[in-house]
Amino acid sequence: MARSSRLSLAASALLAVTAWPASAQISDDVVRIGVLADMSGIYADLSGKGAVEAVRMAVEDFGGTVLGKKIDVVFADHLNKPDIGAAKAREWFDTGGVDMINDLANSGVARAVATVAKEKKRHIIVNGASNMGITNELCSPYAIHYAYDAYSLAHGTGKAVVEQGGKTWFFLTVDFAFGIGLEQQVSNVVRANKGRVVGAARHPLATTDFSSYILQAQASKAEIIGIASTGADAVNAIKAAAEFGATKNQKLAALLLWIEDVHSLGLQTAQGLLLTNAWYWDANDESRAFGQRFMKRVGKMPNMAQAADYSSTMHYLNAVKAAGTDDPDKVSAKMRELPINDFFTRNGTVRVDGRMVHDMYLWQVKTPAESKGAWDYLKPVATIPAAQAFQPLSESTCYLVKK
Repeated sequence: MARSSRLSLAASALLAVTAWPASAQISDDVVRIGVLADMSGIYADLSGKGAVEAVRMAVEDFGGTVLGKKIDVVFADHLNKPDIGAAKAREWFDTGGVDMINDLANSGVARAVATVAKEKKRHIIVNGASNMGITNELCSPYAIHYAYDAYSLAHGTGKAVVEQGGKTWFFLTVDFAFGIGLEQQVSNVVRANKGRVVGAARHPLATTDFSSYILQAQASKAEIIGIASTGADAVNAIKAAAEFGATKNQKLAALLLWIEDVHSLGLQTAQGLLLTNAWYWDANDESRAFGQRFMKRVGKMPNMAQAADYSSTMHYLNAVKAAGTDDPDKVSAKMRELPINDFFTRNGTVRVDGRMVHDMYLWQVKTPAESKGAWDYLKPVATIPAAQAFQPLSESTCYLVKK
């Protein structure tokens, strides 16, 4: 190749990397992303430092700038309190120059922040909460529910268990928006498949003594004890069920189990449990590569919400770049226009109601003999296609959906 041709190609490549629209506009010359997470409480291992690092990794991989302007990452602890989460979001949007808030573990916090986002016309992306209000009564052009929700969990684990013969259910439910919403969704699935819900016991967040709740579940004689909680609550409930002998005559259905929960329980206790997840670090070469990078920074493998924190941050930044601005309305339109193809999902799309639709997966916890080493915990059971995994738009109550 002639020297002039090589120089021309090099110049073109440099232009493609560095050029941005002449009309590009970035508010206060910084694109600022806030990670509002549980940094110190019951969900800190599921959210926390891992969520912050996942967002930072995305920003680094994007190049650290967009449209020639710096990308900044800030974070805060919402303490699992909706009022604190809402106050921090309002502060960030009003005076902190934050353009988008990510993670939002805890459904009560996510709901409260969604209300602020709608009022302030600023973006949030929910990856750590399941409550379906984000894409229904609390929907707005500025809220995206990305990783999973109660519908996808119920139509994964709940449906699979019922189809395997688990027709009578008793729920151990954490008593706030997440648990109540999950119990309702799974109950709908159970009844739709000619099963019965015979009772429920609701416990406070961060419960350590599950003895009275397990005794109620045993007394119900239900075939299935549905664990409508997550994190340390789910781990403690599962351990208590084993200790009280509930698992001798009844089966457990963990409705939101994370890889960290399996790690904490150990395969001897968790083996055989079915769970629905959007993503698993050992699913393919791309997910393994991300998992190994994350492990070096955080000291554990990432879960589906942390992988989604990375993926959704990339999607937001790509939308800003495509829009030529961080104007919320223009970015919102691009986020719904651009497809998502990365290690988290293939052919993902954001619907008008803010739901990012993608395939979900049913997994089973391996036996100790099946595991080849640390964090090798899950084996695939079934793929739940995107069209079946999430609530259809025809059932949505979002005001943006035209019916």
